[in-house]
Amino acid sequence: MLSTFWDSRTARVLSTILIFAVVLGFLHGARETLTLFLFSILFAYFVAPLVGRLQKPLRGRVKAIAAVYVLMIGVLVALGFLIGPRIAQESRELTASLPGMVDSFTSGEYLKQLSQKHGWGEDRTAQIHSFFTSHRDDLLSYVKALAAKLANPIQHIWWLILIPILSLFFLKDGSEMADEFVQLGNDAKQRSTLLGVVEDVNIMLGSYIRAQLILAALTMVVYTVVLSLMGVPYAFILGPLAGIFEFVPVVGPAVAAVLVFGVAGLTGYSHLVWLVLFLGIWRLVQDYVNSPRIMGKSLEISPIIQIFAVLAGGEIAGVVGALISVPVVAILRILWRRLSSGRSVDEQVVNEVTSPTG
Repeated sequence: MLSTFWDSRTARVLSTILIFAVVLGFLHGARETLTLFLFSILFAYFVAPLVGRLQKPLRGRVKAIAAVYVLMIGVLVALGFLIGPRIAQESRELTASLPGMVDSFTSGEYLKQLSQKHGWGEDRTAQIHSFFTSHRDDLLSYVKALAAKLANPIQHIWWLILIPILSLFFLKDGSEMADEFVQLGNDAKQRSTLLGVVEDVNIMLGSYIRAQLILAALTMVVYTVVLSLMGVPYAFILGPLAGIFEFVPVVGPAVAAVLVFGVAGLTGYSHLVWLVLFLGIWRLVQDYVNSPRIMGKSLEISPIIQIFAVLAGGEIAGVVGALISVPVVAILRILWRRLSSGRSVDEQVVNEVTSPTG
């Protein structure tokens, strides 16, 4: 009876489940270290094209890597001298005024100013004020929770030093690492499948990272310049923040727009309609003009899957998880497509061999 239940097929199924459970447990336990290495790989993909261009003129990959790093340090230092003081000043002012803005919003003072400005009736104003008053504690707890999640990456600020250092190894020995991974295959067919996975991931990550950086840079520059010209307070803070949120597909730009509108409204900015018009137009330009031209079809993932990945990544690993969730899903999609295509070929060969006419 026991031998009938405990056959070799059952043992294989249970061992496979156990292996998956161990792997998932390892991934969850080492998620911060794995995230650090993943960011290092993404950074290496970002600078790899420039390294490749300089490798031949400088006669060596190590020299090209050193030149690219020196160039990036120079650009960062120049930007620090140009806009660093302005950003620092606005950061201090925003930090100092933020508690007052929250109190003004939750106490109803800001609502009273809006009602006077737009001529709202007393009944309408009273209803809105009653709603915010009854949900004040919920709003404050939500704001605090959101602030804690946004502040969580600050605890990993030292990653800004580790990521470029680890990226050096991927830039220098990336090809050798890929070859070693391909050689893990037991036969020519498995090595061919692994080679296809490496090539697909290489193309996808390279195009995705460069496209995301270009889109984020465009958003940062446009937001900073336009908000400054419109007289929106803290433009040199809101612009870079909007650029950072651009890295989070679908959800990030919406959060950035709400953040810009909220800060502008709480600071008494008087041209909110024009601000909303700008935010809407820029989103249309970014989604239907810039993104198709720059991003192309590097991911081939539907927006609903991207939203699910961002929300799940944020739930698992906070802001960092939201940032890397979509590339991870794209890599899993490549693995599934390559492995399933390999199985399809095997099934086709078996059917041809076993068919009566074969």
